[in-house]
Amino acid sequence: MLRAFLFIAVLFIIDLYAYQAVRFSIRSLNPSTAKIIFWSYWSVSAICFALILLANFTDWHIWPKALRTYSFALVFILFVSKLIVAVFLLTDDVIRVIRFAGIRTVQAFNPSVTPANGITRAEFLVKAGLFAGAIPFFSLIWGMMYGAYQYTVRKAKISVNGLPDEFRNFRIVHISDLHTGSFHTKEPLQKAVKMINELKPDLICFTGDLVNDRHVELQPHVEALKGLNAKYGIYSVLGNHDYGDYYRWPSQEEKHDNLQKLIAMQKEMGWKLLIDEHDYIEVNGKKLAVAGVQNWSGRAGFQRYGNLDKAIKGMSGSFFNMLLSHDPSHWRNEVLKHEHIHLTLSGHTHGMQFGIEVPGWKWSPARYFYKEWAGLYAEGKQKIYVNRGLGFIGYPGRVGILPEITVIELTPDLSA
Repeated sequence: MLRAFLFIAVLFIIDLYAYQAVRFSIRSLNPSTAKIIFWSYWSVSAICFALILLANFTDWHIWPKALRTYSFALVFILFVSKLIVAVFLLTDDVIRVIRFAGIRTVQAFNPSVTPANGITRAEFLVKAGLFAGAIPFFSLIWGMMYGAYQYTVRKAKISVNGLPDEFRNFRIVHISDLHTGSFHTKEPLQKAVKMINELKPDLICFTGDLVNDRHVELQPHVEALKGLNAKYGIYSVLGNHDYGDYYRWPSQEEKHDNLQKLIAMQKEMGWKLLIDEHDYIEVNGKKLAVAGVQNWSGRAGFQRYGNLDKAIKGMSGSFFNMLLSHDPSHWRNEVLKHEHIHLTLSGHTHGMQFGIEVPGWKWSPARYFYKEWAGLYAEGKQKIYVNRGLGFIGYPGRVGILPEITVIELTPDLSA
């Protein structure tokens, strides 16, 4: 609880600082208008503080889903925007202190210099701060209204040495991070399923985080996901959220039961969940191997449930070996040691649901946490594709980094 109050104290300081920019910009307005702005500003801030306290004093998982999701979004958007404004004002204050100290120093050596009675704020920096703060504010609002469900199909070709004719142009649709607990209606996932089926996949691979915390989040979407159709089936693995580690369970038994029910629901949907194991797709005696591990992360604070050695033990006789592993940091930490794993499919990063992507260049804060965070990467003859995720968690939207359905096509390696 102390942590919550400290967090609110930090936010209040940011809030107080950002308000100085608002007060400076409305100083020429009539008193009644300025008073309305004052009470509006601090009323919204008070609501944000109250929501933070309620989330700590109550079990926020039992809040109505829409209230929980958009309450978090309100707090996040407002304070990100205010933090940017505060940075500009802090810059202005540093400049003012330096100027004031400079004048005082000159006065010490030359008393005839006019005393400094104060350094006024730089109007340019205040207005620049308000403008800069408005950019994430309106961008994040747009991302909630339009970006969250703007599903984007991305294509990648993987050249395979000795690709059999039976697997020429074999189509793998890769999806990840559905986070069904974040959806308020059934329509978005129904739309996604329709888009995936229209791609006519030979194989569908799902790389984890089917729910946010609990198996019940999946229940409203089971029928839609049952409708996914691929010639050789659907393979899946577990992501860090699927274990229920971020939920306050009354007992370990209930947490274990939750995971078992989630596993059973995947079976009910017709998905083949790979738990540190592998399987083969065989056509006319030619085999493609698909291995899957439980969540394994190279970053501190995330679980290492998976056992890669167990998953690939005995895997042989296949012309191409593919691994499903939720967290892309697993690739550099363990997978690259196994040269016979040709392609790894991962998710997890979401591209942080925020960034910039233009032809030939992409950026997101995710790049400072994960070396491989979105798209296709190669190291020697091994490759990894990191899906940007189909759903969302926390912030209920996407800005720049849109939800993704990936189509991977196997083609012959003509350079071999």
